[in-house]
Amino acid sequence: MYFDHSATTPVHPDVQNLINSINHEIYGNPSSIYHLGQKARSIIENARNQIAKSINTTSKKIIFTSGGTEANNHVLWSMLKRKKNHVISNVIEHPAIIKVLQFLTDLNVNHSLIQVNNQGIIDIDDLINKINNNTGLISIMMANNEIGTIQPLDNVIKLAHDKGILVHTDAVQCLGKIDIDVEKLGVDFLSLSAHKFYGPKGVGILYVKNPEKMHPLIIGGNQENSLRGGTENVASIAGMGLAAEIAINCIENTIKHLKTLEKQFKDALNNNFKNIMYNGNQIKKIPGLVSASFPNNDSKIMLIRLDREKIYVSNGSACGAGDVKPSPVLSAIGLDDASNLSTLRFSFGRTNNVEEIKFLIDRLNKIVSY
Repeated sequence: MYFDHSATTPVHPDVQNLINSINHEIYGNPSSIYHLGQKARSIIENARNQIAKSINTTSKKIIFTSGGTEANNHVLWSMLKRKKNHVISNVIEHPAIIKVLQFLTDLNVNHSLIQVNNQGIIDIDDLINKINNNTGLISIMMANNEIGTIQPLDNVIKLAHDKGILVHTDAVQCLGKIDIDVEKLGVDFLSLSAHKFYGPKGVGILYVKNPEKMHPLIIGGNQENSLRGGTENVASIAGMGLAAEIAINCIENTIKHLKTLEKQFKDALNNNFKNIMYNGNQIKKIPGLVSASFPNNDSKIMLIRLDREKIYVSNGSACGAGDVKPSPVLSAIGLDDASNLSTLRFSFGRTNNVEEIKFLIDRLNKIVSY
């Protein structure tokens, strides 16, 4: 039973069928001028339109990438070309932001990390204090991947734009779970990854409000309006487009379903585990993600025991290559190491059901020490 959809989602059957069909039938290079190549080009542009529609923008503002990590890197490396190259992010941001900023320090791109409160919400006053005359970009994720907390991006964008500062958001966890409207939001850059919304791995997008002001990260041919060289992965891009379309068409039902599962799960946890602790904001969060600490229990042992029952959950982000050590996100919101290392992340998806939740609670009762 799979309860780790924040790490990755299974590919939707319709998406998989489309990918298989295109790989078999449409093998032309989309940059070729003959019919087979142009058919591949048409598939790419149809997917671009689907993605654009899913976040309420135009297709010319969508750049295809290999995923959220590349999209984030593209925005941050572009700071090398900007006069104002001080970047502000926060202490619970994804490693695809924080580690890149640390690397870019040697290339004279400076950064500051703002603090968060015990629910994982950024400190706006700290943000204001860290803005200086050289600040050119603020990068704040839309919702945290470990605790699900949704950040007050509206406030950040208004504050930044009043000072002429660009804003990027990593929204990888959000498509299909919360509404994303880039026109209404006014954000300058936004990153998405297909495998978080039932699409294939290895493909994502970067939304760029003003593409003519961007510089390429991957240099080669003139693909993606000369902003991302390399022959496009036609089948995966098509799969991502369809996955985005399905996610948006089903978003209301998905949110309702995830909230139902989450409530049932938390009610059962509260009834069975008196010392249970929940991490992150429990109101302003993406639905279906529960970060819970089980005092006096070792998350690694719990994971192993659940795995033996063919129950798959996480102890935090899936980006630590299997490392089981205190999560920087949980430490930043005030958890001590003991609580940190007793934490599991449960993230539900479209195919989970109430019977699976009952089974999960039953097995947790057998493995968790009181």
